[in-house]
Amino acid sequence: MMNLSQFKNAALVIAGHGSTRNPDSCVPTLEHAENIRRRGIFAEVATCFWKQEPSFREALRMVESPEIYVVPNFISEGYFTRTVIPREMELDGRVTVRGGRTIKYCEPAGRHPLMTELLVKEARSVAPDVPPAETSLLIVGHGTGLDSNSAEAARFQAGVIASAGEYGEVMAAFMEEAPLIGEWDRLASRPNVVVVPFFISDGLHSYQDIPVLLGIRSGKGKPASQSEIFRHNPHDLRGRRLYYGAAIGTEPDFAEIILDQVRAFPELPE
Repeated sequence: MMNLSQFKNAALVIAGHGSTRNPDSCVPTLEHAENIRRRGIFAEVATCFWKQEPSFREALRMVESPEIYVVPNFISEGYFTRTVIPREMELDGRVTVRGGRTIKYCEPAGRHPLMTELLVKEARSVAPDVPPAETSLLIVGHGTGLDSNSAEAARFQAGVIASAGEYGEVMAAFMEEAPLIGEWDRLASRPNVVVVPFFISDGLHSYQDIPVLLGIRSGKGKPASQSEIFRHNPHDLRGRRLYYGAAIGTEPDFAEIILDQVRAFPELPE
């Protein structure tokens, strides 16, 4: 891998989903960008989004460096990373040379091996005093939609964590395909149940939709930054003790994953 000191004359562009309805959707991407910017690794660090400004189309006009690394801040390789971002940024593939500049398109943040460690870290932090052997850990993905790979990513992570043998049982569950997270009490056999959303941000799914499906909430609530939904663990529901974590992409260590995807770029086939 390349040393980070070699990026002094390069720009980093972090591409996120964003939202027109949820003010918290862009926050992790902005925070990770600021974290990296403060460290002075790159000449420039910029962010862009699909659902809010600045847009993917504007991104490359926001930086002036001759070398640009684009990291999709998405959980999996799917519709947005394979189709939307390359189309909107007019990328030719992994490497695009245009106007005297070289644009290098990196792997999505969510494909990094450290994802497993962050998921377990979040699970431990929301239920620190609960014996893992007496706990069912559910990794929640969206399922269906345009990105079928998001479900596969959640299943893969659940399998890796299960193989470590720390938790009594580990499985993936989904909002819109079986096994459904709304049936968590039927899926989980242990007295303690820890649920970790496999999403980039604490958006509509993690602070509103999933809590309703779990039974923590009965209807729509405030955005995560204005809500206590993640600070009321445990929840005594359906004869179990339920612990609900924050979206994995909100972890501060996620900035290291973004940097690693840049460092790993030379190892990728073009």
